[in-house]
Amino acid sequence: MGEKSKKSAGILLYRRTHLIEFLLVHPGGPFWKNKDSGVWSIPKGEFPETELPLNAAIREFEEEIGIALKGNFLELSPIRQKNGKLVFAWALEGDVDTNIIKSNLLELEWPPKSGKKQMFPEIDKAQWFGFEEAQQKIIGAQVNLLEELMRKTN
Repeated sequence: MGEKSKKSAGILLYRRTHLIEFLLVHPGGPFWKNKDSGVWSIPKGEFPETELPLNAAIREFEEEIGIALKGNFLELSPIRQKNGKLVFAWALEGDVDTNIIKSNLLELEWPPKSGKKQMFPEIDKAQWFGFEEAQQKIIGAQVNLLEELMRKTN
């Protein structure tokens, strides 16, 4: 927790069907496999000081979802997660087919302390959720992003 405030940037993609739905991603890898409520997130990732947060958010979305975004991004208020990480986020209205997402891979030692390295997708699935369900699924601190977007789109 005492790490020199890590920063992360991401995109909250949303669409309007008969209601507003949010695109959330589930982390890949064996640790998250059977976890659901409170572990989903907006597609996001850490970025170096030399990169503009919005550019990082767009790059991370492409790395995790496989789609390059363009459009009028709506800046949301930064949030701080329980782990101390500061998250910068932008909302964008759009639609993606969650069946064709293509996430980058990350290397993990698995099983732990086995000395064996395995590759896992950074995210294993993406899904659209309405507001109530998204509130249950998303990491606690990121609920503020959903609420702020709901206020700004009404």
